[in-house]
Amino acid sequence: MSATYASNGLATLAPLAGSSLAKKALLVFGGSVFLAAMSQAAIGFPVPMTLQTLGVMLIGLTFGFRLATATVALYLLEGVLGIPVFAKFSSGWAAIAGGTGGYLVGFLASVAVMGLMADRGLTKGWAGTIVAVVVGTVITFSLGVAWLTYLYGFEKAMEWGVLPFVISEPIKMALAVLIGTGVLKGASRFAKL
Repeated sequence: MSATYASNGLATLAPLAGSSLAKKALLVFGGSVFLAAMSQAAIGFPVPMTLQTLGVMLIGLTFGFRLATATVALYLLEGVLGIPVFAKFSSGWAAIAGGTGGYLVGFLASVAVMGLMADRGLTKGWAGTIVAVVVGTVITFSLGVAWLTYLYGFEKAMEWGVLPFVISEPIKMALAVLIGTGVLKGASRFAKL
């Protein structure tokens, strides 16, 4: 039995792609487009409130380590190469070096850890899924706030990078748990057809 498939359903979407490189590439590309779309629902500055973190959580919970990491790496590469995929249709090295850079790098670390947890089956139940989302969020915000602190000092980092998200982030985390669990249950039913 694969690490990403258990008797009570899929732990990630990776088994649906099987060994097909084309299917895996399609999932990765589709995930990067999804994340780019989620990034455009943005308000505020210098760290805009977006749906990016919700997208990152969903990718981490459902894609598994390899596909999730490849997806966010592709998304970051697209942005660095000048494709306007970051919040407010921004792109380039300036976006990485600016106030959101730590969060963008944090997304990669976050999906890697959540993907590993999913691959190991730790997200098969509600408790494990909640833990994965909390851990992923802590990673993203830790790197984001560390970078903001380096650029602007700790007080501004807290003011811009934490306080605006105190209410919205728990809501996005709850949505990620519900949606991620639903996607995997639906995919499990599809896989049995």
